[in-house]
Amino acid sequence: MTHDNTTHRNLLEVCAGDIESVYAASRGGAQRVELCSALADGGITPSTGFICQAVRVPGMKVHVLIRPRGGDFLYTPEEVASMTDDIVAAREAGAHGVVIGALTPDGDIDMDACRHMMEAAAGMNVTFHRAFDLCRDPFEALDDIIALGCNRLLTSGQAASALEGAPMLRQLVDRAAGRLVVLAGGGVCPQNAAEIIRLSGTCEIHASARHTIASHMIYRKPGVSMGAPGTDEYSRKTTSAEIVAEIIKAINP
Repeated sequence: MTHDNTTHRNLLEVCAGDIESVYAASRGGAQRVELCSALADGGITPSTGFICQAVRVPGMKVHVLIRPRGGDFLYTPEEVASMTDDIVAAREAGAHGVVIGALTPDGDIDMDACRHMMEAAAGMNVTFHRAFDLCRDPFEALDDIIALGCNRLLTSGQAASALEGAPMLRQLVDRAAGRLVVLAGGGVCPQNAAEIIRLSGTCEIHASARHTIASHMIYRKPGVSMGAPGTDEYSRKTTSAEIVAEIIKAINP
């Protein structure tokens, strides 16, 4: 098992929902992105075209979220098959890693489903995502994730944010004892990133580092929304290179 973070510097992984965010992450100094779509739904698997464009960004490690839908992490056999197909597609598109997860109805790691995904991801870097934060027993779940062979665990410490979950993150780091990297995510920003690392003892954090930007559309059609009624189609959230740089400066003073 290998880890991306081969230096002593703390590492920021940027959650990128569009190709603009990948370039912003690069300009801000990040070295790894997690690609996903539909961030408002917690993220789902991005398109193959998005992956192909992202891997062309120089010096950027690209990990791809493998999640077929929003909602819970209890998947049917057909959904597991879909996820294994998506892992194969991500590999063929040039992704360096994938981000996976599945749970049983009782809130444990679905080892059978995850083994299928690990087999499809053989040779790739694998992160277990925040499905972990909905697990019944965090320590049993951590042991299962390590047994699967995952390289890292993305978690808020089973709390509303990584800062609130820092005590649990510290316990997970200690229990993992270097067998995987605990990647702290959830509400990470320039103001709290250094404190999260200090309290948790981890060396990697995860943030979207987003801000809202206005559309460049000149003509604007009133009263029509593509999503929920009242959705503003003429603004969107995307990663800010400046926020990325601020977080990296905070965690590597």
